[in-house]
Amino acid sequence: MNVLQKGEFKRAYKRLHDNQLDAVNEAVEAIMDNPVVGEQKKGDLAKFRVCKFPVLDQTYLLAYVYEEADDVLTLFAMGPHENFYRDLKK
Repeated sequence: MNVLQKGEFKRAYKRLHDNQLDAVNEAVEAIMDNPVVGEQKKGDLAKFRVCKFPVLDQTYLLAYVYEEADDVLTLFAMGPHENFYRDLKK
C-alpha cells in the first residue's frame, strides 16, 4: 500500500511532540491494516473518511481517502476537533 501525505497533514505532523507521534503512528498503522476503520463523511466531505484516536488527554481526528483500485492511502489532515471540519472543507 502506498501512503501519500498532503501538505496540511505534514505540517500538523511536524508540530507534534515525540510523545504524541506514537499515537498518530499507531492510528496510521490501524488505517493501513483496515482502510474502512474511519467513519465515512457525508455532504461536502463525502470523499473523506475520518478516524478518531486519543492523543494524551485529547481526541484527534485524521482525515484520509483510500483508493482501493490503486491501493493508495492519502492522508489529508489531522488535529483536534476544534475547527477540523471547517478547515478540511477548504
